[in-house]
Amino acid sequence: MSHIFPRHTKSLPPVAVGGEGCYLIDASGKRYLDASGGAAVSCLGHGDRTVIDAVKAQLDTLAYAHTGFFTSEPAETLADLLISHAPGDLDRVYLVSGGSEAMESALKLARQYFVEKGEPDRGRIIARKQSYHGNTMGALSAGGNAWRRAQFGPLLIEMSHIDPCYEYRLKRDDETPEEYGLRAANLLEEEILRVGPETVMAFAAEPVVGATAGAVPPAPGYFKRIREICDKYGILLILDEVMCGMGRTGTLFACEQDGVAPDILCIAKGLGAGYQPIGAMLCSRQIYETIENGSGFFQHGHTYLGHPTAAAAGVAVVNSMLDRGLIGQVQTQGAKLMAALRDRFGQHAHVGDIRGRGLFQGVELVADRESKEPFPPARKIAAKIKAAAFEAGLICYPMSGTIDGQRGDHVLLAPPFIISDDQIGELVDKLSGAVETALQN
Repeated sequence: MSHIFPRHTKSLPPVAVGGEGCYLIDASGKRYLDASGGAAVSCLGHGDRTVIDAVKAQLDTLAYAHTGFFTSEPAETLADLLISHAPGDLDRVYLVSGGSEAMESALKLARQYFVEKGEPDRGRIIARKQSYHGNTMGALSAGGNAWRRAQFGPLLIEMSHIDPCYEYRLKRDDETPEEYGLRAANLLEEEILRVGPETVMAFAAEPVVGATAGAVPPAPGYFKRIREICDKYGILLILDEVMCGMGRTGTLFACEQDGVAPDILCIAKGLGAGYQPIGAMLCSRQIYETIENGSGFFQHGHTYLGHPTAAAAGVAVVNSMLDRGLIGQVQTQGAKLMAALRDRFGQHAHVGDIRGRGLFQGVELVADRESKEPFPPARKIAAKIKAAAFEAGLICYPMSGTIDGQRGDHVLLAPPFIISDDQIGELVDKLSGAVETALQN
């Protein structure tokens, strides 16, 4: 009998006892190809000795010191490492324990920045429908997934949500991708003008939308136009790279591929690669100096800020990505995975779209390719794919509600950066079998 409160009380999971490279192993000895890295976390795979040894060495030196009293060498080293590769004017790093904490910190910093600038009327966040920004109340308020928000509605903060940049579903036939990207971005300006520019403090978005919509990349030029609009109205651009960042899409920071830099950037998941819980909020020099020259105190905090052992893991993970050429491998293996998915599913009667960047890819399922009509939610296609894949020894990340929080099904894939060609073949074979099993039920 277990006293653990599981995610699903009617479906108790097997016990994981080991991990080797791209595989996890349960107590019965069954091996599972981790094709989603858990939730896009295990970018280096399982059992990486470099990271494990770094964590052990740090524990021998210093496990924990509260940031109300001390900084630590690994925290300072990780901050320097991240900023040395960060885009634009990002200059300071706030180390937390995960993605929700990073986003919550970003929202509160944006608010305090404008208060200290003497613009206290700026308190509104604009975000996008069908995005996910975390499970704490502020982050959940910023997220635009109707299903995740529904039962907590009375507790959430009022925010604006515009349509996502979702080319497969929202681009008109008479538009080029560039024209659609411009139209989608201009929705931000329309909302700013509707609510009053003087009330808006930030726009928050995922460069490549992750769990809620399934690796949806932006249309060409979308984020450059978003950056222009933010600058025009003096609002901050917050980019949530919790899932798509840290090499996952083929560059260390996902926004590099769109030629923009945010004012605040959030990372987690791949930053610790599963070896320690860690996330970070990066902010620009201007934001930091506003606090520094004002109250001097960011009115926020968590117990495990800048945790030395977690930071040591982060240093080892980022250096491993850079020193081993793993980000280049993401590009190479990502292209192979995309080619394999298109070869297997490109003409499938119930696959509408195959998309993504690097090793961050999604497959959207439809009842009819021509009309793009989704399956009825009652079919529970995503749940059936997940169950069939797991039974076959494949861990993937299917989700329902792709279109509006209720309708639509997709499978998100985010395998470790070390995935081999043979493992890509295994992934596609097992996913194909799981899809067919789900469609037959």
